[in-house]
Amino acid sequence: MVDHSQIRAWRPPVAGIDEVFHAHITDHVYPMHTHEMWTLLIVDNGMVRYDLERHEHGALDQTVTLLPPNVPHNGRSVTPDGFRKRVVYLDASQLEDSLIGLAVDSPVLDDPLLRRRIHQLHLTLEDQGDELEAESMLALVSERLRDHLHRRVEDRAQVQDSGIAHRLRELLDERFVQGISLQEASETLHVHPAHLVRVFSRELGMGPHQYLIGRRVDLARRLLLRGMAPRLAAAAAGFYDQSHFNRHFKRFLGISPGRYARSGAARTQAVGLVR
Repeated sequence: MVDHSQIRAWRPPVAGIDEVFHAHITDHVYPMHTHEMWTLLIVDNGMVRYDLERHEHGALDQTVTLLPPNVPHNGRSVTPDGFRKRVVYLDASQLEDSLIGLAVDSPVLDDPLLRRRIHQLHLTLEDQGDELEAESMLALVSERLRDHLHRRVEDRAQVQDSGIAHRLRELLDERFVQGISLQEASETLHVHPAHLVRVFSRELGMGPHQYLIGRRVDLARRLLLRGMAPRLAAAAAGFYDQSHFNRHFKRFLGISPGRYARSGAARTQAVGLVR
């Protein structure tokens, strides 16, 4: 059976991801079927057994499973309590069809770094407004998947390109209120998205999304101290909605926008009384 209380499926506004699916499966058995998209699966609890191209495989909670499009597969739980899985379905912009054969040969990837990045991608996809962060993580995930399929996993952590990093910073400074997608930045600067994320993060010590959010919080803080209402400051600084604004403002400053605004108003009134 499927635990319907613990199923979530949605289509995030992130280029390259067709669908996100979270589920707790107990004794349900998936028949042979196919997907038009690449299926990127991680298991949080339990174990999945499946057949792919007449070969049996297992998906464990420490590994990553990549099932290619249009190749029949099934699925069933191995453990009595079932399994919990998280899936992102990727389109051909992330992995081209020429890699299908390689994925059939090696659908299970034992790579802790890749699994952590996929986990972080899922966490980011939970909240609207953080699409640049999701795009950044997706770029790194897709790059590493491609490396695995080509059997040439590389450590690019030390890659430097300060010129490109600062050109991206200038672009973010110009567009931090209206926002910019990673794909648009990549096309503007003629640099691969994953390379952009990597060199920016190494040069500035934070990812592009965190830099952009920091600029928005800084603007919103100034607007609040000038007397603008929090909901208006959120919109003026480029936040998706009030919840998005509150979450990031408190994460950066340790205080809610409303309390911050009230503290500024109280200080202004006290100064006025003294005068």
